[in-house]
Amino acid sequence: MAALMLAGAPALAATGESMADLQPVPLNGAPGSGSAMIEMDGTTLHFTLAYQGLLADAPHAAHIHDAEDARNMCPTAEDDADGSGFLTTTEGVPAYGGIKVSLTTEGDTSPDSGLAVDRFGVGDDVSYSRADVEVDQETADALADGEAVVVVHGVDYDGSGAYDEGDRGASDLDPSLPGEATDPALCGVAQVSQMGETPGGGVGTGEASLGGQNLALAATGGVVLVGGALILMRRRSAEQS
Repeated sequence: MAALMLAGAPALAATGESMADLQPVPLNGAPGSGSAMIEMDGTTLHFTLAYQGLLADAPHAAHIHDAEDARNMCPTAEDDADGSGFLTTTEGVPAYGGIKVSLTTEGDTSPDSGLAVDRFGVGDDVSYSRADVEVDQETADALADGEAVVVVHGVDYDGSGAYDEGDRGASDLDPSLPGEATDPALCGVAQVSQMGETPGGGVGTGEASLGGQNLALAATGGVVLVGGALILMRRRSAEQS
């Protein structure tokens, strides 16, 4: 009976909000900080990205990273595989995984736009938002599970005021770019701050939203009620016999 009670409920789609506290990547010495706010409605993503203190007048690529075999965390100094004293984007992949979403200011948001430096934020005090970004189910699940990582790139190692090869050399992602332009600067794991489920797949608001915990309590309550009715029926049957 409890199963029948739950079977009649409308289909539920996960919704939720996550926030990533962006802090400097170890070894790379970026002076900035920032945050990323992410709201999910099924597989539709809305985000606001803000950061300060990075290289002025320069683009800063930013992405949501994830991979099934990644550690789902920001890299540590131990990820400096070649002992160079800084971390490249490639060296960070075992920690945060590959690009899943390019947090561009406009246009395509797929991994193909990972180095679209003309469509990312520019400067040392940046804030921008985008809505209705479609992602795959794997990315939506990673955000719901607190496993996705937000990374902002671009480090002026030598303090020259511009991306140049200097001692760092060319980028490990694109040799036509300086390594300073693509190395990870800020990083943060997207932590779930609010998660719920909404009948019919809409965004949960007010009384129309039914959180997962409430759903579990409702299901438990249904089982208790059914169990109590069965006990009462058995007692009456025993008394009549």
